Formats: sequence, structure tokens, C-alpha cells
Amino acid sequence: MQDIVVVGGGVMGCLSALNLLEAGCRVTLLERGELGREASWAGGGIVSPLYPWRYQEPVRALANWSQGFYPTLAAQLLQQTGIDAEVEPCGLLWLDHAERDQALAWARQHQQSLTEVSSDFIYARVPQLAAGYGSALWQADLANVRNPRLMQALQARLVQCPGFELHEHSPAVALLREGRRVVGVTTPSGQYRADAVVVATGAWTGDWLAQAEVALPVVPVKGQMLLYRHEPGWLRSVVLYEGRYAIPRRDGHILIGSTLEHAGYDKATSTEALDSLRASAQALLPALQDLEPIAQWAGLRPGSPEGVPYIGPVADMPGLWLNAGHYRNGLVLAPASCRLLADLLLQRQPALNPEPYLPAGRLRQPI
Repeated sequence: MQDIVVVGGGVMGCLSALNLLEAGCRVTLLERGELGREASWAGGGIVSPLYPWRYQEPVRALANWSQGFYPTLAAQLLQQTGIDAEVEPCGLLWLDHAERDQALAWARQHQQSLTEVSSDFIYARVPQLAAGYGSALWQADLANVRNPRLMQALQARLVQCPGFELHEHSPAVALLREGRRVVGVTTPSGQYRADAVVVATGAWTGDWLAQAEVALPVVPVKGQMLLYRHEPGWLRSVVLYEGRYAIPRRDGHILIGSTLEHAGYDKATSTEALDSLRASAQALLPALQDLEPIAQWAGLRPGSPEGVPYIGPVADMPGLWLNAGHYRNGLVLAPASCRLLADLLLQRQPALNPEPYLPAGRLRQPI
């Protein structure tokens, strides 16, 4: 039985830990704050990259696997914990026109259910939408997950598992090494030794690994969001235009996002973002101009080159493993990424081709 330390309590750390626990490992999870309260809590939860045809094949492969697995994951967590992650197959209307031909070609190539629809379909599906949209692309099978509840369900499931230890407010400050081999981590309260250390520290991963002289090109990229409250069912589908989106929740809440800001580790919200997001919300759904947002928040994405994550061992530091750098698609890619991490660490047949994600040869590319 292997002893694993997972550093980072977001969706990557939690799902990695769950995969390893269910394979019989003992897992200690260290989180410097509270479990699941960073990007995994702050994101929108659309179970697709926003414009999937813009991404490289490695991102598409992870997204496709995860999209197929999310309903199963949510059903399992609901049965095990009683907490519903609300994976809702609501569909998405892509209202942009400039990339229509590229998007349809991508859909044909990858057998994706993306079709061009008329204004009649658009306004039958989302009658609240602003006037003037003559056509759109419709992805009927797209879902969204209520990510704060997903994180609650994952925590509840983890603490059920024999061999699991959770230490919140317990920052890992350094790797514990014997020669080149990583044998654990140190924290302010002591050492945690392990057969393997999995680093899943999100936007902090690049700087966290720099102290171990591992040059990982992952940097924080801030995103701000707004939340409105409406009646359940008022908005039935996700709508997306020029990079801004509105996401319906089952209880009527509507998320509006998101900004893209290079501001270091600053998570403060701003009036500029508030005004910009409100303008986008009202441009998509004019009825929202009569409502005040009930919340505004910010999170830090783990920005990485091309959004292709780092999953696997660090070749010249045995015992050190990465699951980081998912940029804007952490929730989208998490089920596949964490399954792949566990497959590689446990020397199982991998669920996906691991080559594009391995850290070897990728650690010194500039962002």
C-alpha cells in the first residue's frame, strides 16, 4: 500500500486523492487554506472549453473524456454523500459568428453535436435573449456543474475513505528530499513522509515549485464573476458571446463571467470589472438591468502555455508528481486529468495517451 501526499485541495487535488484512495492508497491532503475555496469554487462550471475549436488536441481529449464521465461522477457522489453536484445538461448557444465555419468543421471532425440554428430556435430556447441574433451554434449535450457543491461532495466522500487524512490551514513549505528523490513535504507543524508527492496547487504551482528549482511555467490569471438571482427556469441554457457567458443554476441563480486579468496574486474585485460584467449581462439578457447583482468575486486560474496541463512525474526528481496548469478549464478537465495521474502513478494502463501532458521536456517553455 502506497502512502501519497497531495498538496493542494482544489478539484485536482481532491479528485486525484479520491482516485488514489479508491485504488487502495493512503492519502494525506494538505491545503494551505480551506478545501475547495480557490479557483475550483470561483469558476463557472461549464463542462466544456469556451471555444473548444481554439484548443490543441490534448485539451480536447481530456475534455471529451471528462464530459462523458461527469454524469457518472455526480451520480456516484450523490449516492455516497447525499450531496448533488447538479450536473445539468442545459445546452449552450454560441452566439459568435466569426468562427462559425471553423467551429462546424471541428464538430464534424470530432463527431461533436454542434449545429447551426435559426433565430426561431434561439428565441424559443432563450426568449429573454437580446434581439438581433439571426443564427447561432447550438450544443445540445453540454452541461454545467455547480462547482461549490461538487467540492462539498468531494470533501464529504474523501472523509469517508479509510486511509485519508485532511489537514487544512497547513501549507506545504518545501519538499523533503533524500538526494534527488522526493520523500515528502515539510509544513510549519512538521513533516509528512510519503512514497510520492502530488503537487496540485493551481495558480501557485509555478512559484511553489521554484523553491525546488523546478521551472514550471504556471502563473496566476485573475477572473471576476457576478451572480444574479432569478426564478428557477427563467434561463434554460448557457449563452455565450464574445467571451462572456451567462450560466443558469437549478435554483434560478445566474452566473456572469468572466474577466481575464494578469494581476499577480491579487484577488480583489474591482468596480471596473463590475461595470464591464454588468454591461455584458445586460447586453445578453436585457431583463437583468432591472436587477442588482447579489455577489461579485474573483479567483485565480493556473495560466499555462496553450492551456495544456502538466500531468505526470518530474523525471529528474523521483517521487515528485504534477497535476497542474489547466488554465481556464480546470473543472472541465479534472475527471480525466485525475484519472490519468492515478493511472501513471499506480502503473496502470492509462485511460488516455499521457505523452502530451508529461512534464519531461516542457518545464522551461515561456508562457
